[in-house]
Amino acid sequence: MNDLFLRAVRGEDTARAPIWLMRQAGRHLPEYRKLKETHAFWELARTPELAAEVTLQPVRRYGMDAAILFQDIMTPLPAMGIEIDFAPGPVIRAPIRTADDVARLHEPEAEAIAPFVGDAIRLLRRELKVPLIGFGGAPLTLATYLVEGSGSKEYPTFRGLLRAEPEVAHALLRRLTRVSADYLKAQVAAGAQAIQLFDSWAGLHDEATYRTFGLPYARAVLDELAATGVPRLYVAIGASHLLDAFAELPLEALSLDWRTPLDAARSRVGDRVRALQGNLDPAELLGPTDRVRAEALRVLREGRGGAHVFNLGHGMLPAVDPSRVEALVETVRGFDRHAPEDPGA
Repeated sequence: MNDLFLRAVRGEDTARAPIWLMRQAGRHLPEYRKLKETHAFWELARTPELAAEVTLQPVRRYGMDAAILFQDIMTPLPAMGIEIDFAPGPVIRAPIRTADDVARLHEPEAEAIAPFVGDAIRLLRRELKVPLIGFGGAPLTLATYLVEGSGSKEYPTFRGLLRAEPEVAHALLRRLTRVSADYLKAQVAAGAQAIQLFDSWAGLHDEATYRTFGLPYARAVLDELAATGVPRLYVAIGASHLLDAFAELPLEALSLDWRTPLDAARSRVGDRVRALQGNLDPAELLGPTDRVRAEALRVLREGRGGAHVFNLGHGMLPAVDPSRVEALVETVRGFDRHAPEDPGA
């Protein structure tokens, strides 16, 4: 097996940066769009054979150094009695706003939380020759959607709840922490070789609010994974003001968006984090190929000085031409991180 990703994410300063991309499977791929002609999103996610096929598509096409399971961060929540639609983002039919709403949530047994995910993982492990990354949503981000009811720029309902009804928020976060931990441990038991915790909306909050409502619950989920021995990755968007708090989490790798250069982030977190992941702006893949290559080289140079997993700073945009991804992968593969720096580069 190609273990380059696993070595880098555990802190090895590898000669070549491994590459995989968030949302590498999905809407930008013609083979995925072909499947979508006959299968709805939830059908793809909940049918193990289809979820495995979608997961494999970018690995086959691009030769990525890791695969990430095709699912959604909302996948474990129906087991709690939460009804979710996609239009195209998640829409909660009955948002969670009161103590009674929280009390009505089911507390599912671990084996009842999305068992089809474990089936998909087992299928994938039989086929993959690169590591498989499992993932889930951090409690804070899951709660953001559950309270707001759908996507938003500001999430005023959720942010208001944190201030007006903090005990309701904590009760919801505690329940989500248990379900998230059980769900992710089940992924590892089925064969996932690393876990990425998405805290997409952590950056909405100032540091004090994050330390109250985000950090303790993300830490609890990651602590639960410690005994599995798999590398733990954490990602938040627009959250450079929280880097010091993130460095306190029990994780192996911190994934950064494109707003903070890797070398600047490394100087802040130091040896508290074994590896950094990221952080090309996804919009660069909409530009000309020469620019894609140049920006990839910039990120690779900034990633020197410690372990680095090359990735985007957020998910792949649907309009990306696969040829740009091919050029990106080729550029990353050709960059020797240990070669002497060319002063003219």
